[in-house]
Amino acid sequence: MFEKIIKRFSGVRILVVGDIMLDRFIWGKVSRISPEAPVPVLVVEREEFLLGGAANVVNNLHSLGGKPLLCGVIGDDEMGQKVTQRLDEMGIERRGVIIEPGRQTTVKTRVIAHHQQMVRIDRETTHHPKATTLRSLSNYLKQNIKGLDGVILSDYGKGLLTKGIIRDTIHTARNAKKFVMVDPKIKNFFFFRGATVVTPNTAEASSASKVSITDEASLSKAGRLLLKRLKCNTLVITRGEDGMAIFEPHRKPLLVPTEAKKVYDVTGAGDTVIGTMALALGTGASIRRAAELANHAAGIVVGKVGTATVNQKELIEAMRENLQTK
Repeated sequence: MFEKIIKRFSGVRILVVGDIMLDRFIWGKVSRISPEAPVPVLVVEREEFLLGGAANVVNNLHSLGGKPLLCGVIGDDEMGQKVTQRLDEMGIERRGVIIEPGRQTTVKTRVIAHHQQMVRIDRETTHHPKATTLRSLSNYLKQNIKGLDGVILSDYGKGLLTKGIIRDTIHTARNAKKFVMVDPKIKNFFFFRGATVVTPNTAEASSASKVSITDEASLSKAGRLLLKRLKCNTLVITRGEDGMAIFEPHRKPLLVPTEAKKVYDVTGAGDTVIGTMALALGTGASIRRAAELANHAAGIVVGKVGTATVNQKELIEAMRENLQTK
């Protein structure tokens, strides 16, 4: 059953609307402490640029065989050019990516030595795009909604997802009978009311519900409160090493344990979860099957270093291994 679902990922069309970022990785070795200050000296060995934020959701969809489209804004700068270059190399539809003069493309730089992240440096823009940019994004969505299987709203708090864009996207998608999945940030949390699936992490769920999540009872209380307030079909709380919890109206919460064997880097794991779930829903799978697949996909990527993805072969092998051990 799971293998059939995964193989049907190919061709599922998902539009990702959200904050586009670039992840920059500087890899090197540390062998001494600086004489100038008590800090390690990194000798750089290589540098890598990967798609981040909403663009990493697209990366995950593409890696799993889906047909993603991206809608967002970048700056007219060198880092923005790296984003479009990478999208073009992957063959990703990017007519919805607006280049806004004067805006700085958000870049997160991670310095890594001996498989450990030493420091992260953020260069970002968090103000809302210009009104003309927002109108272009809205028009792109309306022109393309009929050919989609679903929409993902990827909120990284970098300014793209205004209340107007959020409400417009949910309204347009639901009217066209397309599902809307949301990876929220706390600032806009309740603007996502009416989405199909909302996937906060434990900290976001605790903050939004004002319930300190410390055990299954408090988790259940927070989940029920948010499900009611968001008026969504499904709430999925991602819980890191504790897996995930699924809440639906009139059903008992489902606790799904983690499938991660080793955790090296959680960078982008949430993007993997929402991307895998969206593809599964796009094939017609139930939300619970979609969540189980997403849990296995996340278990694979956290065992890799950097902004990693998972492919169909890896996911099928993980599911087979899981069935054999049961």
